[in-house]
Amino acid sequence: MKNIKTKVLTTAVIACLMCGCEMTQTNNEQMLSHTSSSFQKADLSKDFIKGADISTLIEMEQAGFVYRNEKGEAEDCLKILRDNGINYIRVRLWVDPKDQNGNVYGAGNNDLATDLELVRRAKKLGMKVLLDFHYSDFWTDPGKQFKPKSWENLSFEELNDAIYKYSKDVMTTFKDAGLTPEMVQIGNEVNSGILWPDGKSWGGDGHEFDRLSLLLKSAIKGVKEAVGSDSKIMLHLAKGPDNGAFKWWFDEITKRDVDFDVIGMSMYTWWDGPISALTDNIKWVKNQYGKEVMVVEGSYPYTLESDDSLAQDIDAEGVKKSGYEASVNGQYQYLKDLMENVDKAGGTGFFYWEAAWKTAPGISWASPAGMAYIKCGADCQQGNARENQALFDKTGKVLPSIKVFNN
Repeated sequence: MKNIKTKVLTTAVIACLMCGCEMTQTNNEQMLSHTSSSFQKADLSKDFIKGADISTLIEMEQAGFVYRNEKGEAEDCLKILRDNGINYIRVRLWVDPKDQNGNVYGAGNNDLATDLELVRRAKKLGMKVLLDFHYSDFWTDPGKQFKPKSWENLSFEELNDAIYKYSKDVMTTFKDAGLTPEMVQIGNEVNSGILWPDGKSWGGDGHEFDRLSLLLKSAIKGVKEAVGSDSKIMLHLAKGPDNGAFKWWFDEITKRDVDFDVIGMSMYTWWDGPISALTDNIKWVKNQYGKEVMVVEGSYPYTLESDDSLAQDIDAEGVKKSGYEASVNGQYQYLKDLMENVDKAGGTGFFYWEAAWKTAPGISWASPAGMAYIKCGADCQQGNARENQALFDKTGKVLPSIKVFNN
């Protein structure tokens, strides 16, 4: 995920890493007046994955948030998603998302027990699963890749062994429960590597990718020893439209013979660029590396209104840059254009990021303990900067834009 309010990479650093219609917002009541019949299913290949990240779902439910179907009836969020065409879920996994005093970090508190329950519920409904290993106790992205607390003082050799054993143990636990994920991410938005500083991909002695590749290979070995070929292996980068980033990173990884099946991309158009640049990169990456390619993070706002005191991740300028209005119709049209173009470019799927993450008492992208772990300064605030990008409104009712997945 492009981290909420805590992105610490400057534009200059990103450039270093990766080298190589004015619109007005419609009145919110008018936006929500659309009927389901206004929205048609996207024209997609039969096997195209239509996924959703639902990592915060259990925390939302515990906070008392109620999800409602299009009739306004309370219903299991996962069933609402499934009944509207979502056939895959994505859940992130943190090693130990709490401090030494037991204070949880927030944003779903996605430890192994939480994810086992989410996966159990999804599979009961016939949905498939993408498990997103962060190899950290909290958020990771190109701007931060903190080691789990229990791994902080390990030598490189010990760290390499720890990631292997942890990956194997986690996957064995899922397998023994009859819940083997169909796909597994080895790290989250790993442009800058994993497990800093040991696995950082830049700014070192010239052997950064040697160390990173060893860590990735050990994690993959652990997964495969636990479940064989039952789970596809994905490597995931941010900035999906950035061809230079993908060429730089995957050239280094593939020449070191890291074994994987799928290339994942993030796509936040107001940060990353237009759909046309994304699809150009999908075509190039697919042809260059011979791997399956999909977008595993993406979203769009249905409003710019905030339900808490934290400003949204996208503002009016971001909407103008994106070219789609911040409305239910704009959310629908963006998703339709995005998925249809990804499909035509040869991409095999799309995952909507945090489809059910709203506001409720105690809900935040990070608790004070979580902020301390990622060394977030005084400028960080609690709240949710993404509730306006969910597929549910603030009353919990599913938005008609979800019909883009299956009307």
